[in-house]
This record gives sequence, C-alpha cells and structure tokens, in this order.
Amino acid sequence: MDSWVVTAWEKQVLVARKALSALSWLLVIAGIGLGAVSSSLDATQRQGALLGAFAVAALALLLGSVLNRAPLLLVLISLLAIGLVSGNNISGIDPLFSELFLLGAHTVVVIGLAILLRSRLRSDARNVTADGLIVGLGAWLIVWVVLIEPSVDYLNNTGLTTAHGLSLGVAMIVLFLLATLVFSDSTPSVSLAFISGATALFLVGTIVKAVALRGNDTISNPTVDAPFVMALIILAAGFMHPTVRALQSPGVTRVSPPLMTRLVLTTASLIAPIITLALTDANSTSDRIVRTVSASILAIMVMARVVQSVRGNSLTQQRLVRSALTDSLTGLPNRVLMLEHIDAALTQAWRTNKQPTVLFIDVDRFKNINDSLGHSTGDTVLTHVASRLLLAVPPHATVARIAGDEFVILDPQTESPTQSVVLAEQILDAFREPMNTHDGDMFITGSIGVAYAPRGMHITADELMRHADTAMYRAKDAGRNCIALFDESMLATVTKRLEVETALYRALERKELHMVHQPIIDIDLGVVVGFEALMRWDRAELGVVNPAEFIPIAEETGTIVPLGSWALNDALSQLRTWIDSVVCTPSTTMSVNVSARQLHDPQFVTVVRDALSSSRISPEQLILEVTESVMITEPTQALASLQRLHSLGVRIAIDDFGTGYSSLSLLQRFPVQSIKIDRSFVSSIVTQEDTRSIVRTIIAMAKTLGADIVAEGVEDAAQLAVLASMSCSKAQGYLISRPIEVADVPRVVRELQDLQHWRTITSTTQD
Repeated sequence: MDSWVVTAWEKQVLVARKALSALSWLLVIAGIGLGAVSSSLDATQRQGALLGAFAVAALALLLGSVLNRAPLLLVLISLLAIGLVSGNNISGIDPLFSELFLLGAHTVVVIGLAILLRSRLRSDARNVTADGLIVGLGAWLIVWVVLIEPSVDYLNNTGLTTAHGLSLGVAMIVLFLLATLVFSDSTPSVSLAFISGATALFLVGTIVKAVALRGNDTISNPTVDAPFVMALIILAAGFMHPTVRALQSPGVTRVSPPLMTRLVLTTASLIAPIITLALTDANSTSDRIVRTVSASILAIMVMARVVQSVRGNSLTQQRLVRSALTDSLTGLPNRVLMLEHIDAALTQAWRTNKQPTVLFIDVDRFKNINDSLGHSTGDTVLTHVASRLLLAVPPHATVARIAGDEFVILDPQTESPTQSVVLAEQILDAFREPMNTHDGDMFITGSIGVAYAPRGMHITADELMRHADTAMYRAKDAGRNCIALFDESMLATVTKRLEVETALYRALERKELHMVHQPIIDIDLGVVVGFEALMRWDRAELGVVNPAEFIPIAEETGTIVPLGSWALNDALSQLRTWIDSVVCTPSTTMSVNVSARQLHDPQFVTVVRDALSSSRISPEQLILEVTESVMITEPTQALASLQRLHSLGVRIAIDDFGTGYSSLSLLQRFPVQSIKIDRSFVSSIVTQEDTRSIVRTIIAMAKTLGADIVAEGVEDAAQLAVLASMSCSKAQGYLISRPIEVADVPRVVRELQDLQHWRTITSTTQD
C-alpha cells in the first residue's frame, strides 16, 4: 500500500489534539483528587481550593473552547454556570442568596442541556424523552417528600423555603434532561461524557447540600463542597477535549442503545417513589395534593410509555415478519409465502371444478440490464414489472417475486387450461408498452411457464411451481417472449440437465472454467482485506454461460462437488501467489461460496484441509460462504459439517443475509463468524428508513453474536457512508470494484489502496 502523505501542519494538529485529550483526562483526575482531599482542609483552605477550582475551570474552559472551536453559546452558558456554582459555595454567604445562586445555576444548566438535546435526539426521541420524564418525576416525588415539604418546618423562612423548593424542583428538570441525554441513541463522545458526569456531580452536590441544610450533623461542609469542586473541573475538561467541536452534532446512532440501563433506571424511578409514599404520611393538605398530582402524572406517564412500547414492539415484529415473507424491493410475497398460498389454493380446490394455475415468469435477458446499466436500473425495471403484473391479473390472483428476475402468479379460480393460457397472454400484453427508467425508455419481454393442477390428482405446491418453472425454461428455449404450457414431456429436462453436468465435467478438462475475484475493503481504512472468488464458464461452442444458469444445475445434479473442490484449490493457490508477490498483505482473506450439496459431501472437510495445506494458507484466512437456505433445509447435517470446518479454524459466513426465512435460534447454533448483508437492503438503505432499521438490527445482532459484517452490492458513496455510520466494517460492490480477472488484481489493489483514489470513491461521503 502506498504511504499516506501527511503534511507538517496536519502533524502539528494531530499532536495538539493528542495533547489536549491527555490534558482533559489529567483535569478529570485532578478534579476527583481535589474533591477527595477537601475533607482534610480547613475552612480557609477549602475556600481557596474552591476559588482555585473556579479559576482553573474557567481558564481551561476558555482555552479548550478557543483551541477546539466549541459552540460559543454553550461556552457562555458553562461559564455562567461555573460562576453561579462558585457563588453558591462562598463561605459565610446568606443561605437565601446561596439558594438563589443554586437556582440560577440549575436554570442555566437546564438551558444548556436543552440545547444539547435539541441537536442530539434522533429517531428514538419520543421513547427516550418519556423514559427521562419518568426518571425526573420519580425523583421529584422522593425529593418532595424527603427534602422540600419538611423544609417548611426546619427552615422557618418563607423566602428561603420558596427558593429552596424552586431550586430542587428545577434540579429535577436537570435530572430529566440528563437522563434523556444519557438514554439517547446517539453515540456519546468523550466530551459529552465529561459534561454529563459533571452535571451528575452537580446534582449530587445539590442533594447533599439540601440534606445538610436540614441540620444533619453527619454531613460536613467539605462533603458538601466536594461534588461541586469535581463538577467544575470535569466540566472544563469536557471543553478541553477535542471532541467538543462536535458537541452539537447528531453523532452516529448507537448500534446497541442502552436499553437495559433505561429499563433499570425507569423501573427504579417507579418503585422508589411508591415505597417512599407507602412509608410516609402526608403532613398537610398541600402535601397530600402535591403527592396525589405527582403520583398521578407519574402513573399516566408510565402507562403511556407501556402503551408506546407495546405498539413499537408490535410494529417492529410486523416489519420483521413482513421482511421474512415478502420481497424487500417490490413488497410482493416471496417464495415461502407464495408456496403457502398455492398450498391453500390446492386444498380448497380439491374435489371442485377449480384448477389453480401457476404462472412462472422470468424477465428475458435481465442480466444484460444489470451488467450494462447497473443494478439500480435493474431494480427500477423489477419494480415496474411488479406493478404491471399487479394491474394485469384479476383481483383474486396473487403475485410474488421469488428470486432476482423471477415472478410467480397464482390464480386459484381457473377451471380449464384455456383460461390459464388467456391469463398468460394478458401478462405478455402488459409488457408491450415501454418502461420508463432514468436511462430512457426500455422494452422488456418475459418468458412464461404455465402449469395447472389436474383434477382428481394429488400434487403439492412445490411440484406445481416446479412444473411452471420447467415450462418457463421451455419458453426460453423457444426463443423467449412466449408462453409454454407444462406437459409430461417436459420432464425430459432432466436429460438436458445431465448433459449440462457432463459439459461441466468436460469444462474442467478443457479449462473452460476460471475464477474472477471481487475485492472486499475495510470501510474505515480503505484497504483491501479480502476477496470473494466467483466462478465463470466460457463454453467453447456457446460462449459465456451465466453462473445463474449453470450453478443451480450443478447444485441439483451434484456436479457442484468436483467444481467446488477445483474452485477452492484455485482460489487459495491464487491467494498464496498474491501474498508471495506482495500484492496483498499476509492476513488477506479469501471467500468461497459453498452449497448445501458440498456440505453434505463426507469428503468436503478433507478437501478443505488439503487445499489449505497445499496452498500454505492459514485456516482463518479462508471464509466459506453459505446461504440461509442451508440452515433451513437440513440443519442437522449442515451444522455437523460446519462445526468440523470451524474446528479447523476456517471461518463461516452467511451470504445474502436477510433474504431467506431462517430462525434466529438456528443462527445461534451455527458457528458463524461473518454475516453478509444482501445487496437488496444496501440498494435502498439511503432512501428507506425501514431498510436502515432492518440493517441496523442485523448489525446489532451480528455484533451480539461476535460476527463480522460485510455489506454486498455497494454501488455509490452515499450507501457506503450510511453503512459506515452504522459501524459496518467491510463492503464490496461496483463502487469499489467489479469482479476482476486474475491478471488485473494487482493493478486494482494498488488503485484501491491509493489514498487519492479512495478519496475520489468516497467524495460524496466527504461532501
């Protein structure tokens, strides 16, 4: 990798920021130490320490804010707060003026926290605000019963009692705002953590002083002063730290919000006031009114929060179920849900005149659209196709998207093959008009396979869909843009697939197969950390064969076993060559796709072990990618094979995660070290909040499982920026590089790891 060019000015800035960061931590340590030793000082020394802390805090705050370009308004508010807190602790000050100083300090802190919250609260604003309000109300009830209401008797001064009560009341507003800030789903910076800690110490000092004001002899003046001294210096440390410049920025959303902290604090804020009210009696009518009103408001807030939480969980569950059973791009049912619809239609049609029809539709030459115009245009075409299918079918029919460019239609009301063909012709007519895309008008055709359920003959939903699929291939063989009605003669397709299997075996002998490699980069560093190996077949008499055509056939027929062994050895040998020639680092990984059929092969683990040995590649550098379907179809056999591979040190990745219908309990059982987010989520992550929520959930789940995250199909810098903000560590896609030939790998790696080239790729992010 080329060396990064760092100017002398950049070095000086970096050194200065490190110095300020270290100085801020020293201030925190000094503040805690000064507060701890204050108990050993006499009154004069303690007053000097307080004034010294005020001076140090003010100076450090001004110095840090100037050097770090902190928000001016927050700097002024902090200076005012420091002055008021210091005035509150002046030795010999009248108690009334002391309380007024404290009330002013609380008011200023409320303003500062409100400014911070306005800029930092994100999508979870209502939830965190409600939780913060519960904490504030619960604390208010306790403070009222224990401190404010009794002060009427022991202070015996109306002005002082009023100021004392107002000060503690505003302090509870500070607690509410602080809790809301802590509960926020924005990742806290070091500066914000220091400021929050200083605010918490300020509240502690307020409570300690209120307790001491009752005449509690066990609390000395040094104890009262200590929290205020620490708060002053830690507040200044927050403005000294370089992260203060982003104090009012929304920040990156936390992948794992502090849900447990919120639950514990809100529960304690509900239980503690109840216990306090149960153990004490009201002393007067006004006391009883305040208790009743405060408890009622707290109960209402808790009830509203419970309702809000239940509704939110219900909506989240609905989104997850909908995501599991529907296609993320079009919103149509996926294969799993469509099979359920077909099965229900067959059950209802039994012993009736109904012959449910299934139409299997494949968009002709859709791969050409993706390859030439990009996946974004391809997705636009697919959404247009879905819309036209919905308009073309009768209301009682169901449209589903079961794979990339494959759609299925179920009409449960047909009674004859003629009606089935008429429906298919309506679908073809729907494609005759051009589709409008950002690349211009585009004409799309489709190949349609039609299969209907024969009367009086038992047939499963999967068989009926497979018959329609077989008929669709007949329509493609007939020249595309036509209809094929399934009949038994089409079962000869098996013979053709055997011929393809034979051709694949010969392809190995003729060296028609080769591997291409797509780089995987570290998003934060912009360096190539791995490759995904992809198989390509250039058949002599037919030209380039689409992997989507021969890989499924290879998996069905078992040809994938020898092909997979060859691919694994070729990929690892090539990685060794690149490492030895310093094209990539010694820790670079190689990802190889593995099918369920390979995992069921008893010799597969031996094949992997031998390939690692012959290539001298460390096991942890090999990543075997499996799909979610592997965990669903035969989880017991797949789990046994993957566990044996994991024991070798090989890493396991789940490919195209989120597009299947896997169980989270199964995912926990499997030895998964990496999860690849499917490109269907990445393509809409910038524009759709629901997609971002799902991706955020996937990343959080992966981190909980200790798994690495790779995003597939990244096509523009905006997608890369959103993924980076969600702490997604790695990515691959056309933005970074298309799958490339072996000869081009050194050049592409050099380009990707060139700083200027990486800045060009991520220019939108930087803007």
